[in-house]
Amino acid sequence: MNATVAMITTRGLLGRRRIWLLVPLPLVLIGLTLLVRAFGPAPAEWGEGVIGGLGFSAVLPVIALIIGTGVLGSEIDDGTITHILAKPLPRSEIIFTKLIVATGITALFAGVPLFIVGLIAGEAALAFALFVGAVIGSLAYCSLFLMMSVLTRRPVLVGLAYVVLWEGVLGNILSGTQKLSVQQYVQAIVDWLAPTDLLHGNVAVPLSCVMAGVFTIASTAYAIQRLRTLSVAGETG
Repeated sequence: MNATVAMITTRGLLGRRRIWLLVPLPLVLIGLTLLVRAFGPAPAEWGEGVIGGLGFSAVLPVIALIIGTGVLGSEIDDGTITHILAKPLPRSEIIFTKLIVATGITALFAGVPLFIVGLIAGEAALAFALFVGAVIGSLAYCSLFLMMSVLTRRPVLVGLAYVVLWEGVLGNILSGTQKLSVQQYVQAIVDWLAPTDLLHGNVAVPLSCVMAGVFTIASTAYAIQRLRTLSVAGETG
């Protein structure tokens, strides 16, 4: 990992106004959990809706989308990518560094709130599993959205289509699409790490682990190859 690129990327993300887009969703997740908990129903009654329906269906992927498309996409849009490409740095080092930064920030803004939700539910093991699942999901999502940022000039729209249409709409209608859903991989892994009545996975754990790895490796490899096609002017060849 290149420390200079990591510092520039982190400062660029946390210094932009987009950082304020990351705050509301975690607060809504924690606030809603405290609210339903205060009214007394058992966690088994609200866990699936809050954790799966909001945490893994909205908070994690949306935050990953904002961060994953921002670590490189914004630099391509405003032309500052030329400064990085002009340096004698391997394209793989640039992509790996930005992916690590994106995963870390996403895990911070999505994983920590999910960990808190698990504690509110009174399940320390679940809290740990939710955080681990969020880290795995952050890596898979960010690699996918990072790839989209070098693949298209509308990565946010393409990413939203994947999250909303593929994982959301089609995922609830066609069970086959769940085998290509990061959300389903994460839920399956969490359910395996801490079996409870709060969350259920619909994809086998071995397949979830393998496919999460495939998503990450394939997306990262393609992003590296795509970045190599960028000229110093920042345009795709």
